[in-house]
Amino acid sequence: MNSLRRWLWLAVPATPDERAAALWSFAYFFTLLAGYYVLRPLRDQMGIAGGTRNLPWLFTATFITLLVAQPLYGALVARLPRARFIPIVYHFFAVNLALFWLLLTLDFETVIVARVFFVWVSVFNLFAVAVFWSFMADLFTSEQGKRLFGFIGAGGTAGALLGPIITIGLSVPLGPTNLLIAAIVFLELAVFCVYRLERRADAGHGPHPGERRVGGGAFAAFLELPRSPYLLGVAMWVSLLSFGATILYLAQANIVSATVHGPGEQTRLFATIDLVVGLLTLGTQVFATGQLLKRFGTGVAAAALPAVYIAGFAALALSPGLAVVVVVQVVQRWMNFAIANPARQVFFTVVARAEKYKAKNLIDVVVYRGSDALYSWVFDALQALGLKLGAIALCALPVVGGWLLLSTALGRAQERRAAQLAAAAAQGD
Repeated sequence: MNSLRRWLWLAVPATPDERAAALWSFAYFFTLLAGYYVLRPLRDQMGIAGGTRNLPWLFTATFITLLVAQPLYGALVARLPRARFIPIVYHFFAVNLALFWLLLTLDFETVIVARVFFVWVSVFNLFAVAVFWSFMADLFTSEQGKRLFGFIGAGGTAGALLGPIITIGLSVPLGPTNLLIAAIVFLELAVFCVYRLERRADAGHGPHPGERRVGGGAFAAFLELPRSPYLLGVAMWVSLLSFGATILYLAQANIVSATVHGPGEQTRLFATIDLVVGLLTLGTQVFATGQLLKRFGTGVAAAALPAVYIAGFAALALSPGLAVVVVVQVVQRWMNFAIANPARQVFFTVVARAEKYKAKNLIDVVVYRGSDALYSWVFDALQALGLKLGAIALCALPVVGGWLLLSTALGRAQERRAAQLAAAAAQGD
């Protein structure tokens, strides 16, 4: 027991109340991403099965879906308190999964359902995770986030490890379709964790108690974003994150489609990538992320990801093969989940409460997937012009160079805002 306490103190430097909230947040993110990572290899295989040339259309369909969904989510957030609208979002996704399971079990229009499923998982991933991190930014301050978001993110990484293990082990004996049931169970467990966190907050044990409505209108986020240079900068950062991820994802899809044959082998490869990323990320998040964020700040942490892309695209320009694209994919996802993403979430701890749920969701969901659609067409256009994968990677280098500079600027802005909020809080005391 004493060794467990010592480990918890090293992993979660916090007060007892903060640690309890962090542990429930860990469990919440664990169940959420375990469910998603059961689905992710199925999505990637279905994307290839539908034809790599159709991927830009699927990204565009995802963006259109999100444009419709964002105002509906905004209306839900405006009218209901946090403790009600977060479970509603996850229950809705669970019902969707049950419908997909039924349609795939009945072999109803399999190709069409597979394409819709690809779009749905892309929507679900961003919405579910954006809602989670909005909740975290509302619960924890900037200073707490630097200490705790690495550990909380490790919960998601542990879930991301379990998901591929389930998929690798059970996709053949049970069949991929039946894995949707496992994802439903994980979503409902995530809702249970939400209720536990809310109970602590309402009892005054959490960092920020509160059961009030966020307020505003369904389209408030579309008005808030242009008014804030800081939020616009974060939106640009997220768009450039999408640029790097989309170019690399489409390069990976083309290379895997040409070199790895058969849906089973492709699904296994994607699940193996997920597993390796999770193992690397978990150790980093538990023992290093918090210390790195405290020592170097959010700017340097956020800049680590574009630095990886600079090296990765340079390597792909020289040798655009399967081994290189897999290594680059593993390293960039490791750096994103372990270092850059916790830094990005800390960016949102210094904005107004309504912006944490509305503008943040607009940025993390609509801006991100809209950028996916845009950059997938850019990739398609570059291929139509006759550029090979190596040349496309070379063209991407100056873009990710600008992304690195933006990261450092946002880090300085976040630190200024955090200092102002701390000074205001000290005066209020």
